[in-house]
Amino acid sequence: MSVAREEAEKFKTLGNEFFNKKQYIPAVENYTRAIEVAPADDHEFLAVLYGNRAFANLKMENFGLTLSDSDKALELDAKYMKAHYRKGSAHMVLGKFQDALADFKKVVEALPNDKDAKRKYLECRKAMREAAFFEAIATEEVTAESEINIDSIEVGSDYTGPHLIDGTVTLDFVTAMLEHFKNQKLLHKKYAFQIIIAAKRFFDQQPTLIDIELPPNGHISVCGDTHGQFFDLMNLFEINGLPSETNMYLFNGDFVDRGSWSTEVLFTVLAFKLLYPKHFFISRGNHETTAMNKIYGFEGEIKAKYSQSHCDLCRELFCLLPLCHLIGGKVFCVHGGLSTQNDFTLDAIRKINRKREPQEGTLMSELLWADPQMFPGRSPSKRGVGWSFGPDYTAKFLKENGLDLVIRSHEVRDKGYTIEHNGQLITVFTAPNYCDQVGNEGAWVTVKREGDSQTYSHKCTSFSHVPHPTVPPMAYASGLFGL
Repeated sequence: MSVAREEAEKFKTLGNEFFNKKQYIPAVENYTRAIEVAPADDHEFLAVLYGNRAFANLKMENFGLTLSDSDKALELDAKYMKAHYRKGSAHMVLGKFQDALADFKKVVEALPNDKDAKRKYLECRKAMREAAFFEAIATEEVTAESEINIDSIEVGSDYTGPHLIDGTVTLDFVTAMLEHFKNQKLLHKKYAFQIIIAAKRFFDQQPTLIDIELPPNGHISVCGDTHGQFFDLMNLFEINGLPSETNMYLFNGDFVDRGSWSTEVLFTVLAFKLLYPKHFFISRGNHETTAMNKIYGFEGEIKAKYSQSHCDLCRELFCLLPLCHLIGGKVFCVHGGLSTQNDFTLDAIRKINRKREPQEGTLMSELLWADPQMFPGRSPSKRGVGWSFGPDYTAKFLKENGLDLVIRSHEVRDKGYTIEHNGQLITVFTAPNYCDQVGNEGAWVTVKREGDSQTYSHKCTSFSHVPHPTVPPMAYASGLFGL
């Protein structure tokens, strides 16, 4: 073995050790160093290194990097089937089922006795059929709601949770529901149906871009991803106060997936929205989509805790959630980020037909998926969807639309937030110790109106995670695609 190969093996071993500890960033760093020092003519070994780095990037949702590394691995060694696994998994998450099917088909053809590959192939075909079905009925009058007879569902005497009287959400109901959830108990399926349906009907009448007006000296807490971390959400409310007409909140998408209390988080934000429709707000994130829910746990969780019908209702609900909010006409809030299209304006956002699954290459998709970058211009996104945008794009968008600040989420930050792009953009992430492994703090951003002026200040506050019952993240995920 050459000296270069020995050195590369050491970095590969370190990368594997970090990977097994779920420390994916240092894993990528060591795989990269291994690639840099490995003999250029050792194609099979290099293919493995690129494949390993692809897998670590897959774990971090860097699907674009996963695809590029997998392609490089196959360029080096066309027989390296794990690269097709990685590509197929990335394509599945991105909703590119046809591409995923082609990847898994190649594995099945090359390894006909590989049962895992066959399962992935069949699951991919099933997802394609489901997507085609829901696309076909999207314009029809038949909905999941029309198939449910709420009045026929009885609440038995053995149910010990809160009761939704006449289908109306009250503060007493919400506070009792939160205590019920803390005790690891579920809502009755009838009440779960009623909350989802009421929220669905409400959001169906809302615009894509919501204007939020604060009263003089009023404030609103803008929160980022919560990802099913219910007990951390309760800690946030303990620190910052429960939502109310004087303690407004905006949750900026990604309530579900990853964490194993996604239904509890979802019913919490929906109930507060119904209770305080003018003082509590929620946006759609990239995880409020069918492809992500199928992979990252929400679909499995809601089916396990409630039913397929509840899952179908949520699929419809997520397609109705607004995409953006505008606080006082000055602070623009969106889950992902800004578009790099030439005609990107507030008016263009208002005209989006959001009532569907996001399609690649659209303005809607960019709002859900885009990330900022430190340097000017734009670059292909590491996620494999759209573009990353520089500080020049942020400055241009703010100037042309008369805005002061962008608040977005979508990415973990060590302190729960970062102030970027010359102070014109804040990233906020509200799931501390993300997935029980990252060690980050969570945060929220307080936006305050100064007196009765049109000036708005902001303050970022970090908070730490709290213990939760011994259910691991991704407990309800399918596990089929290595995620």
